Amino acid sequence: MSEVYAARRSRLRERCEAGGSDAALVSGGANVRYLSGGAPAGAVLLLGPGRDVLVCTTDPFADTTGASRPADDLCVEVLPTPEGDPAVAGAERAAEAGARSLALEEHHLTVARHRAVGSVVPRMLLNDLGTAVEQQRIVKDDEEISSLRIAAEIADQALGELLESILVGRTERHLALELERRLIDHGADGAAFPTCVGAGPNSGLAGHVPTDRRVEEGDFLSVCLGADYRGYRSEIARTFVIGTSPAEWQIELYEQVFAAQRAGREALAPGAAYRDVDRAARVVLEAAGHGERVGPRIGHGVGLENDEDPRLAPSAMGKLDACVPVTVDPGVHLPGRGGVRIDDTLVVRPEADGGPELLTITTKELLAL
Repeated sequence: MSEVYAARRSRLRERCEAGGSDAALVSGGANVRYLSGGAPAGAVLLLGPGRDVLVCTTDPFADTTGASRPADDLCVEVLPTPEGDPAVAGAERAAEAGARSLALEEHHLTVARHRAVGSVVPRMLLNDLGTAVEQQRIVKDDEEISSLRIAAEIADQALGELLESILVGRTERHLALELERRLIDHGADGAAFPTCVGAGPNSGLAGHVPTDRRVEEGDFLSVCLGADYRGYRSEIARTFVIGTSPAEWQIELYEQVFAAQRAGREALAPGAAYRDVDRAARVVLEAAGHGERVGPRIGHGVGLENDEDPRLAPSAMGKLDACVPVTVDPGVHLPGRGGVRIDDTLVVRPEADGGPELLTITTKELLAL
């Protein structure tokens, strides 16, 4: 895999050189991992001139799990004290190597750290690298998609097992903890994000923090979870009815959200504008009278971060490429009653290859559990 990370760094170096920077200092955690293969928390990566160096405060090779182990061809410098700042040290190494200009990820640095970097290299021109690495990360290679596929399978397994258990009387908090334990049991490194379980009036709320509210007969139960597998994060959400046949209002709301989610999925194609995918799903819910209840976006990218570019939102600029993994996750919440969320992780594929690849395959039929 070392050659994969070397190729990623080479692409970024070419972009930096084209922008007039002799070197780049990458400090965003996911970006450092993407370019190095693994790194301890807080590490930064210096790209050229000369050799590329991973600067950190702890020894990455001391991690027995291998999660923070960088590619074999990458130079590693461990600072002598944990109080040292890898960004400052990285800038000093760039100056020592003869760099006259350095691109920084300013959105990942505090004002204080930016000033500290500038103080140790006062004669060096500091440029903004911007979101160059995040943009490079949007299109995934086969290895990345394979990890996402496994992460999705793990989430499907955990959710499937929960659906076979008795749910009435159990709290949202307990169900969330059980799901996260099952993710690890099936091989995940952990949950991709805090698991969301909402019952009754809490169902369908985006980002709901599970409470001690118990599941009751007739409730909508919405579950949103994801698995972290080798750093890559899946996402899935499903909504069910507990114990009895669904009420008419539950069937109607579920069908509306499901139709919106299907429209969003079907709009995924190379060349499709981000905003058009959002619009395809949003118009369905607007036509059903839920326009003011639809969230600010219909989906987002997934990868080393659970919420990354691209954003599928009304004002988003850009178009989809093949091999871009995204979520399509519309939802509607009716205050005091509950709601529905349906969310899948998919990979954009051309029509000739069968269209979007669905990674999360748990049924979207409205089940009464």
